[in-house]
Order: sequence, then C-alpha cells, then structure tokens
Amino acid sequence: MFSQQPWYHGNITRSTAEDLLSKAGKDGSFLLRGSESIQGAYALCVLYQNCVYTYRILPNEDKKLSVQASEGVPIRFFSVLTDLVEAYYKENMGLITHLQYAVQKEEEPEEEPEPVSLPPQLPPRNITSNESKDSHSDSSRGTDRGTELARPSISDTYIQRLQQIDISKYNKISYHCSEDHQKSIQEYFRSSLCLDAEQVQNGNPTLPHFKKLTQSICKNLTSEIARTLPSLEALQKVLDQPLSPGAGRIRNQHSGDANQSVAFKLEQLTKLIYSVEDKTKNAVFESVGYDGGHRKSLIPPVTFEVKCDSLGISNKMYLKVDVEGGKVYFKKSKDGPEDKYFVHNKILQLVKSQKMHNRLALVVETEKEKTQRKEFPKLFPYFFVFLMLPCKREGFCQLLQQMKNKHSGKPEPDMITIFVGTWNMGNANPPQNITSWFQSKGQGKTHDDTASQIPHDIYVIGTQEDPLGEKDWIETVRGALRDITNISFKQIATQTLWSIRIVVLAKPEHENRFSHVFCDSVKTGIANALGNKGAVGVSFMFNRTSFGFVNSHLTSGSEKKLRRNQNFVSILRFLNLGDKKVNPFDITHRFTHLFWLGDLNYRVDLPAQEAENIVMKIKQQQYQDLLARDQLNIEREEEKVFLDYVEEEITFAPTYRFERDTRDRYAYTKAKATGTKYNLPSWCDRVLRKSYPMAHVVCNSYGCTNDIMTSDHSPVFATFDVGVTSQFVSKNDLSKDAQGAIKIMNCVAVLLTKSKTKFFIEYHSSCLEKFVKSPEGENQENTEGSIKVRFSGQVELTPIIADPEYLLDQHILICIKSTDCDESYGEGCVALRSAESSYTEFCIKLTHHGERTGLLTGGIQLPKSDGKQTEKLYDFIKVGDDPGAGKGKSGENTKMSSSVLATDISNPSYMGIGYKSSNQADRNPGNIMSQRTGPTSKDMTHGNLSPKKSTPSPTTKTSNPLSEDGQPPEMFDNPLYGSMSSSRGSKDHLPPPDAHFSFPKTDLDADRQHPVPTPRFRSFTCSETKPQPSSATNTMSSGLQPQNITKKPVVPSRSEGGMTGPNRPPVPMKSRPGQPQEPQPKPRDYRDSSELPSKLRQQTRQGQPKDGMTTTPQVKMGRPLK
Repeated sequence: MFSQQPWYHGNITRSTAEDLLSKAGKDGSFLLRGSESIQGAYALCVLYQNCVYTYRILPNEDKKLSVQASEGVPIRFFSVLTDLVEAYYKENMGLITHLQYAVQKEEEPEEEPEPVSLPPQLPPRNITSNESKDSHSDSSRGTDRGTELARPSISDTYIQRLQQIDISKYNKISYHCSEDHQKSIQEYFRSSLCLDAEQVQNGNPTLPHFKKLTQSICKNLTSEIARTLPSLEALQKVLDQPLSPGAGRIRNQHSGDANQSVAFKLEQLTKLIYSVEDKTKNAVFESVGYDGGHRKSLIPPVTFEVKCDSLGISNKMYLKVDVEGGKVYFKKSKDGPEDKYFVHNKILQLVKSQKMHNRLALVVETEKEKTQRKEFPKLFPYFFVFLMLPCKREGFCQLLQQMKNKHSGKPEPDMITIFVGTWNMGNANPPQNITSWFQSKGQGKTHDDTASQIPHDIYVIGTQEDPLGEKDWIETVRGALRDITNISFKQIATQTLWSIRIVVLAKPEHENRFSHVFCDSVKTGIANALGNKGAVGVSFMFNRTSFGFVNSHLTSGSEKKLRRNQNFVSILRFLNLGDKKVNPFDITHRFTHLFWLGDLNYRVDLPAQEAENIVMKIKQQQYQDLLARDQLNIEREEEKVFLDYVEEEITFAPTYRFERDTRDRYAYTKAKATGTKYNLPSWCDRVLRKSYPMAHVVCNSYGCTNDIMTSDHSPVFATFDVGVTSQFVSKNDLSKDAQGAIKIMNCVAVLLTKSKTKFFIEYHSSCLEKFVKSPEGENQENTEGSIKVRFSGQVELTPIIADPEYLLDQHILICIKSTDCDESYGEGCVALRSAESSYTEFCIKLTHHGERTGLLTGGIQLPKSDGKQTEKLYDFIKVGDDPGAGKGKSGENTKMSSSVLATDISNPSYMGIGYKSSNQADRNPGNIMSQRTGPTSKDMTHGNLSPKKSTPSPTTKTSNPLSEDGQPPEMFDNPLYGSMSSSRGSKDHLPPPDAHFSFPKTDLDADRQHPVPTPRFRSFTCSETKPQPSSATNTMSSGLQPQNITKKPVVPSRSEGGMTGPNRPPVPMKSRPGQPQEPQPKPRDYRDSSELPSKLRQQTRQGQPKDGMTTTPQVKMGRPLK
C-alpha cells in the first residue's frame, strides 16, 4: 500500500511540505502529498537549488495516474503511485531534476488514549457488574454461590435507602405516596428487583416488573391523561383545519397501545399543549392585524436613575424607556409624573463616552431647534449629558437600540442580536433551571437586569460531553427560553458528533429568512478516527448575510498544546460548510461572520506547584497575571492558531476545573493509575469570532454563570449585535447602473514560499456572476523564503447590480494561485466600503489554512454615486468623546459626526487590512487598520462599530461636509465652551494620528506606481483643513506621517450677535482642562453664576427648568444672549 511508503505524507499542507524539503537541503529531495485543489489527485514536490517545484499527479477516467511535467515530454500512465515514483528516479522524465532522496514523515509522539466519555454509571449497576464478575469466576470453579450472593446485595442496598427515607422524611412522603404505593415499592425491592436483574443477565433489558410497578403507581394519572387528551385534540381541531396529522397520530398511539409508557404520553401531551398555545396566539394576532415588525417580543418599560450633567452641575433625575411605545420620558422622581418625553424619531443618536464609562450623551431634535435649523442649518444639535452606572448605561443603550429597531418601519432588519453559548456538561444531566446562562448573568461582562429580558434573534448553543439525547436537550433549551421570553423558538439546525453538539434556534418571525443551511462534523480523536474529540458546525444565510458557527472539543491535557493546534488546523481544512463555489477558501473566509466556540482545552501554562498560588490569584481577581500565561493567548500571539480571530476581554474566573455542585473550590488534582494528574484552573471554554473587514459586530457580553454547578465546567456566554443585509432594490435607473464596474489595479504580492512557479489572482464575490481570473503575474524578486509578484494592468469586475449603495455592503475575496498546480498560496478579503468615495489603496494580509502566507497591496475604485445612502440602524450608537464632556477641543461639539473618534472602525484586526484614500475628505484614519494580532488584536473598547465614517446618519443633519458653494463650512463657536481662538495652536487641539492606526510600511511601496492622491488630514472638528502645497509633497514621501496643520481662522458670523473678544461669556469652571485663563471683565450675563465655587448650587434662572434638566442653551439669532 503506497500510504505506508516513507515518501507519502498524506494531507499535509503545502507550507509544511516546503519546510520538510528545506530541512532536507539536497537537490532531488522529494515527497508526495494530497492535492489541495483536486480531490483524488496528488502533488509531487521536488527540491532543486533551494526552490520547491510542485507537479500535479492526476487520475484519468480509467484511474490511471500521470504527472503534469514539462511540455514536449510524452505522458506516461501508471496504475499505482509506487510504480510512478520508481519511474521518475530516472533522468530526463520532464521534471526539474530526477527524484533522488525521499523525505520521510516526521514521527509524531504516540498519543495517550483518552478515555471515551460515557455517562456516569449508577451505583446499583456497578455493584451488579462487580458481583457478576465474581459470579463468573466462582462458576468456573463449579459453584453458583456468587450469583446467589449478588441478588440480596442489590435488594439490601435499596431497601436500606427506602428505610432511611421512611425514617427521616415519612411525614413528607405521606402526602404524596399512599400506603398501597409504599407497599408496592417495598415488595419490588425485596423480590421483583432480583427477577429483573436475572432477566437482564439473560438478555431481556425491558425490566417487566419495574414497568408493572410504574403502571400501578401511575394508574390514576393514565386515566386522567386518557380523559384530558381527547379534549385537547378537539380544541386543536377547532384551531387547525383540517386536523393536523400529529394529533391523529397521538390519538392512535394512545388508543392502540395501552402499554405505552407514561413518560411518552406526558411528552405527547406537553407537545400538544404547546401546539394549542401557539395556534391560539397566531389566530388572535392575525385577527387583530398584529404583526409587530420583525421583533414581536413585549419588553416592559424600564426606569433608570441618572444624573443630568449641565454646565458642570449634576442633578438627579429619572429616565423611563418605553420600548413598545417608542418614547423616553424625563421624570423628577421615580414614581412621579412624566415631565417631558421624546419620541423615537426625535432621538437622533447616542454617544457613549470612551474615557468615562458612566457618561452618555443623548442627541435629540426639538421643535424649536428644528425650526431654527431650517434657517440656520449650521446649528449644532440639542443634546443631554447623563451620568449613570456603566452597566446601566449599556442596558439603557440596548433598550434604545431595540426601540429604534422596533419602530424603524423597515420591512427587513439590518441588525440582529446573537447569543453564543458553550458548556462542557461533564456527562451529567443539567439542573432544572439554566435560565441564567441565556440571560448572560454571572461573572465577567454581563447583561444588566434591565436588558436581561430582551430576547435575542438567534441562539447558538454548543455542548460537549452532553449525556442527553438530541431531542431532550433541544426541548430543555427551548423550555428555558420560553420561561425567559414567552416565545417558542424555532429549531433551525442541529448537528451531533458523539457527545459534541451544536443547536441553532431563532425567533419564529425569522424562520423564512434562513436559507442554505449546512451541517458537518470532523473527528480529531485518536488517529482522527474517534469522535470523542472534534468539531460540529452549522452555516446558513440570514437574508443576504452568511454565518458560520463551529463548536469544538479539542485534545485535553496541559502538555498537549501542539496537538490542540493540529486539531484546529484539521477542523479548519476539513469542516465542509458554506458556499461550495468558493472551494479555494476554508471556513475562515467563507462567511461574513464566523463564530468559534467550545471547550478548546488550552490551559494556564504554569507548573503544578503553583496550583495554590493560582487559586489565590483567582480569589483576588488578578486574572491578567494568569491570562499572560494562557496557552491560547500565547499561541495566538505567535500566530500559530486562530490567526486574526478576535476574543472579547476576559474578566471572569477560569471555568475549569471545579468541584461539582459548588463554584467555591477548584479540583485541580486527579488520581490516576500512573500517578496524580494536575488540572490547573484554566479558561478552557472560549468564544472567538472573525468577520469580514468593515462588517458591523459589537460584543455586548462575555462571561460565565455562577449558579449552574452540575459539571466541572461553568457555562460561558457571549452576545453580539451583528449587521446584516437584505435583498437589494435599486432606486436608480437600472440601465445606467449596468455601466458601472469595480476596478482593481496595481496589485503587488509578497508570498512566503520557496516554490518556483507563476501566479495569478482569482476574485470571488456574491455580487459577481462568476469568479474572475487576472492575467499571469510577473515574478520580480526571489529572496530567501519569499517571492515578489507584480500583477500589471487593471482588472474590471462586473457586478450583478452596479448601484454603489449595494456595492458598499459587498466584499471581494481574493485568492492567489499557482499556474502549475492550481493551489492557493494565500487568501484575503477587501471591503468595497473602503472605496466609498474615491480610488483607495488597500493592503491585506494573506493566509492559507490558518497560516500567514504573505501580503497583497493594490488599488480599488467603485462607480460614483450621486444618491444618498440608506441609514443603518446600528449607526444609532456611537463611541467617542460626548459633546458635553467639557474637556474636549473647543468647537468639538458643534457637529456630532466630529465627536466620534477613531474607535469608530470595524474589525481592525481582520487580516491587518489597511486603506489609504486619495481623497482628502472622504475617509478618516479610522479606516487604516491595525496589523497587530494575537490577543491584543481585538476590537476597540466597545467592539466593531459602524463602518460608515464620513457620512453620518442623515438625521444628524451633518452628512455633507461641504457647504452649498462647495467650500468647507465655517466653524461656529459654541457659546458654552468659548472661542476657537483661545485654543488655536494648542498641541492638545490637533494631536498627531495614533501610531496604532499607521499604515503598514512594506517594501512594496517603493516599487508600485501610485496614483497621485490629494493629501488629507485628520480633523477633530467639522472644519476642513486646506493643506499648504509643500505639505502635500511631504505627505507623499512620508507615507501619511503627522503633519503640521495650519487651521483656517474662524470668521465671526452674524449669529454671534457682535459678541467677540472679551465680551464672550466665560467658560464654566468644570469644563476647563485645568489651564489658567487670563482674567476677563465681567459682562452682564446670566452665566456669571458659573464662576461660583463648585460646591454652591447654581441659582435657578428665569426660563430655566427647575428639574435639573439643563441643556445646552441655543444661540439667539441676531442679538446678544440674555
């Protein structure tokens, strides 16, 4: 068999084959591996002059094998690989050199066989098993004494337990158990149990005597079911015409088999009751015309205690959020009347302060401000600044986001919420109540009580060592969700591999939005043949957005880190999910959003002697010291596993290994035949994710439960807000749209390979009718271990719909392939949103099968758009410096769009993607992505936010950065925070761009021909900065380095009413950043009181609300403030 040959290496990766040949170092060294591009084919890899040459071995229709060698060489066919290899030891066979030295496989360390997880055995059965062994040994000596002794031991065990119950709990038992039942139970344990045991030994496992006992006890219950079931069926018949087949089947089963178990009848009865409830709700909803949009859950009003921060003074008040009514009420007291309210469409935006996690700005539109804006469109919006607990702030934001979604009027959602949970159940049945898991309650980043009742759109639950049947577990989960949300969730998919399982449930209104559902599993147990370790996966399309979910249980043991890495690569390569048209791409690139969860089994890498110190650090919540030694974090940082995946910050205790039935003690020692084994407390259970660049995804919670203790693992939860797309309907002329094309040009790749071959690029996307190939690239340099390839010319991709608004939500998958074996040498992804306004350069990292394989740079350009983008619901919440912080740059609060800082980016860690725009005003530096990887390469403080940068929400009235005459708008001074002139020239006013967002410099930039872009600058205000001609040259040469920026002087406008110089009102004390101010003459102004000491309460002015809800005073047009 050729698989036993030393030169055959099976399904190793191309990069592994190159490493093995490089280590051999001799010309003529060779090996064979499985082909990555064609199933059933092979790849012959030959080393010559420190370069690896790859030849495909293809089977024909007769299954004869031939080598694709040099042109002009006759093709020879072979029946088996062994004959083929022997023939190519000869010279002049069409290879770069003849085969000489076979490179043998690397010997893998032998694995300790892991015990296959089985449900724990009951004590009586253990006794039976042990005693039966004795009986067999005794019977071999000609005696049956062992069998006789086994029977009374079982009976004695249970009779003794029954007597203890009778003594300690007789009073309680008497209420539920009649004397007849007690006698029947005692009689069974005395005599009938032994008879059942004998029947089992003889091959009959039905336990007839036990069945007779249960029928006797449940006699009244059976008759009650028989009396109740027909009435329920009649009710269902009224609700469902014609009678559903299920009901008739239940009746037939009940009437036809009188011996059917009581548990089965109760299960059918329960299902029938649920069916009747669902049909009744649907009938009532339909009769009243209730549809509820895409969110039908009823969320009760929630009241928040806050402090309203105005002019440096905080006043206590209450905010009542009515999600169903679509209003936010302002109240002086918790139980008092509502003083005022804002309807959902008058609430323009929420801005969460990045520096102060208890600060939140609520931007609203008042009737007065709306009227003034018609005449003076440059006015800043009206806003309130509130202080509340950080957890309450998150709950408040989630409720307002729900309110926006519910009342948006959109037929299809553009944002959904997803719950992802993983739990190693430890082969033990779950407790009766597991609702805390689905409510994200416990340790870590958890949901506040105010948001715990909000149902998620999709629930993805992964379990390991699950002892329940698939049906039982799904009903358990659905029951728990029904208790929380009063919604009967629909099952979308489930997949099970031994005791590893994944279940996907969704709200009923989403059922028709799912399509292309696929399931698969991969075994990674011993020799990749056993399913006690491995992964299960589910993928689907939600409208036009693709999702993938992988639940894995990797090899256990602190010392088996490398084996876990191999498990990950095997799952990545062989888990078959998603669109089969994108075969060159593994699951890493096939989905808009990919979530990887499970018991990954990576441990805290410390010696066993540190066990007590670890427990002490956990009690002191010093998690960071332990996370620095977490194997998964270390492996990710070294780019050995989970390349470019993102994990939310861990702020909860290790989830393994607890003593069962408690969460106060870790059981870190385990006695084995080979000695004591240490299982140090570790974060084995994890949730990671990876999304396409500039796709919206925000993590709202990541933690573990405290009250589910049946297993030695704690369940882990994570929740996400995820942006989705729907079927696009163009608003423009379709004939005009058809003329547009996506242009990609000036591509240069640096590939980490020693292969000697030619390359081309394949472009794949769901927005294209078919994939497109580029012309063959030109190999320019071949340094040690890498090669530079230039792809000259321009590639035009014709989309199905050329509307720019449609294209901005699309992505292009890029695959670089070799011409000789058609195998991929690297894949990446480019977001078309990066080229929203102009020609944009990109730089993406290339990966293949979880390994870094190179870099690709180039330029991309989309058809121009004259229309306005549709507002996304997830743009409602921003993260940045709120306009009322009082510590920011002056003028910063004049426009809400300018207050959102560089955290307003999406997926900064995805493939290290970076963009450089040639238009000064189109993008901000938030689009230049970080190249950091590993555990530090994750979202900013609040995750990935809106991908829309330069075009804020249309409701904010700031979407156009230019005035009608095409000139930048003037910067109007905010009367609250003084003149722009006071801070002009300050170093704090315009800091240089953060180094974290610098564009990655590569050796490609020197060779590639750049189109000459117009330089752009980072602006923290709404004013445009016109660069000097000299700085344009500097920008080109320095690669977007910080520039000295000269700001345009602010021209006073008539709206200031002649208030210039010292006549401007002074800045409130609390809004100053601690810098001394020159004394100013006191004008006659009502804000003189703001100069009083901060402990004195500001006196109420005429016209000011007395409830403390002081807001930013509006500028009176054409006359001084009064």
